[in-house]
Amino acid sequence: MSLTEKQRHDLKKFIKELDQYRGRHTEFVSVLIPQGYDMNKVINHLQQEQGTATNIKSTATRKNVIDSLERMVQHLRLFKNTPENGLAVYSGNIASKEGQQNLKVWSIEPPVPLKMRIYRCDKDFKIEVLRQMLDVKEVFGLIVLDRRDANIALLKGKSIIPLVKTHSEVPGKFRAGGQSAPRFARLREGAAKDHYKKVADYAKEQFLNFEGLKGIIVGGPGPTKHDFLDGGYLTNEIRKKVIAVRDLSYTGDFGMEELLQKSEDVLAAEEVSEEKKIVGRFFDGLAKKPGEVSYGEKDVMEKLKMGAVDILMLSESLDDAKIEEFEDEAKKLGTDVRIISTETREGVQLKEMGKVAALLRYDVGH
Repeated sequence: MSLTEKQRHDLKKFIKELDQYRGRHTEFVSVLIPQGYDMNKVINHLQQEQGTATNIKSTATRKNVIDSLERMVQHLRLFKNTPENGLAVYSGNIASKEGQQNLKVWSIEPPVPLKMRIYRCDKDFKIEVLRQMLDVKEVFGLIVLDRRDANIALLKGKSIIPLVKTHSEVPGKFRAGGQSAPRFARLREGAAKDHYKKVADYAKEQFLNFEGLKGIIVGGPGPTKHDFLDGGYLTNEIRKKVIAVRDLSYTGDFGMEELLQKSEDVLAAEEVSEEKKIVGRFFDGLAKKPGEVSYGEKDVMEKLKMGAVDILMLSESLDDAKIEEFEDEAKKLGTDVRIISTETREGVQLKEMGKVAALLRYDVGH
């Protein structure tokens, strides 16, 4: 699954905050609760750990660990159930001076399901698993085929992950003696159709219920790929996911590499297209219907408080505290928030226009 800019921003901010703290001893508590895991079991375990912590020799460390565990237990009791993707919880005394106490507890439901359970007391918070989530790449399906061979794979970032290889029974171009040309042509045609059906079945099996698949790219030498795509072999749901078709010189592993090279434009465009579309709508509105858009911190905040904002766009270059202020306001009124990267031309334009813009629910005049 790939993260939205908003999820990425929230996760980065959470990691950055926890990363700044270091404990004097092994007294920072980190707990990862996997999706579907019983919250009561975690609470019971933490209460047992409080008992074990009474054996810690250092008075200050003992107090900090027991109090941190207590704060965590209180925090976890606020949850009726474990959130859908699990929960990452952290607690510790972050006071800068020895002997003082400033106990804090943080938690976040990660954007990607947590698969592991961790309980750790250490000098720092265990945030590596969350960091890895920032590396989750877009996932695409790849199909390379001709009349004789087909390969199906996944593309994660720049890595090709092979899924299925299949070979057809289509006879070669030269017929055996005694076969009439029309009969031989029919045999080849029938075998090709069976091959396409088999490839389509594999594609359905692999891609139909694949969560977070951004699209499928199909390639191959000659007209085969078009025969396959236009022949009604693929189910409608799968056909709709095809975002590009590329002409290739090879099939097999070489074909996959070639497909990747020839699709770089599509892959790059797909990643930022959603973002570009929204910012594009803003600039379009600015030119044609200025009453339906707003920009600049002051004006947008005003419209936000009126409940007039439909989609709020915040540049990732905006100060974290400001982003939070806008997000809090947007939450009250169910406004959709998009964090816009500065890696596209549109993102740079937004940054130069004051870093904050909005598409409005109605024309407010100007």
